[in-house]
Amino acid sequence: MNDLSMTGQLSTHAADAAIDARGMVKRFGDLKAVDGIDLVVPRGMIFAILGPNGAGKTTLMRMLATLARPDAGTATVMGHDLLSAPHAVRASIAMTGQFASLDEDLTGRENLIMLARLWGFRGRAAKARADDLLAAFDLSDASAKQVKAYSGGMRRRLDIAASLIVTPGVLFLDEPTTGLDPKARKDVWRMIRGLADSGVTILLTTQYLEEADQLAARIAVIDHGKKIAEGTSRELKAATGSGFLHVSLADAAKLDDAAAILERKLGQTAQRSTEGAELSVLGGTAQTANEALAELIAAGIELSDFSMGQPSLDEVFFALTGQPASDGNKEVAA
Repeated sequence: MNDLSMTGQLSTHAADAAIDARGMVKRFGDLKAVDGIDLVVPRGMIFAILGPNGAGKTTLMRMLATLARPDAGTATVMGHDLLSAPHAVRASIAMTGQFASLDEDLTGRENLIMLARLWGFRGRAAKARADDLLAAFDLSDASAKQVKAYSGGMRRRLDIAASLIVTPGVLFLDEPTTGLDPKARKDVWRMIRGLADSGVTILLTTQYLEEADQLAARIAVIDHGKKIAEGTSRELKAATGSGFLHVSLADAAKLDDAAAILERKLGQTAQRSTEGAELSVLGGTAQTANEALAELIAAGIELSDFSMGQPSLDEVFFALTGQPASDGNKEVAA
């Protein structure tokens, strides 16, 4: 566990909460995938859950969506008890997983009409609901195409539209933009913001730190099944510390040498950027940071840039969990 962890809890009355979970536990054999997590999500909020692979994010979400029974703990979702009223919980929620669950041989419109009928809409009403959702998600022009001809971003929008045949109180989004290009990801972000503006509470898991930064009003970080931090993006960054030293090297071959010097001088683990010869490390005071920079220069390590300032959310994640966020791998304990 990291000294920078914090467990600030949002003060929200249960009656005002879309989700009020206390002491949630889930075991798989000897593994505690979720270990006593409390979570309070106010109505109408976008709330993000972050954590390394296998941290328990998806397991927690599956319990709250009644897809997995907790081994301990209590929770209410939209005022309904998770264990004593699971049918009422299911009637008030929708969930979209990491991969689209659509019939690829049907058109987009046919998929939505079929699902609307399963929800009890009759002929014209089912078609009208499908057309409304296609228009809302900017898919009307593609409504007559088979889903297998859709791009990744179009499939994702259709998949989320399919979960909104009946407008839910809470929408669970598990890795909603996995595999999408930057433009498609931003289209989905815009759609998610629109849903929250209409009053839908959204609980999302994501491996994209920028996604949580852009969307979530509040963020919980979990690791090894425990909640280790919670707050707004600004609060998490402030708790991690403002004295982050960022250095860019002129020669990427000297990255290991530079990291060793910074870690020895500052007593903190240096985080390596995935985009180039860049290092970030909690630098403490301006004086200690300047001394570290001087030692780099004395060792013949040329810097192309350096700065001191507030950490990014990626650096917060690294400081709390001891490892970088991963965009490509999926959680094991789901």
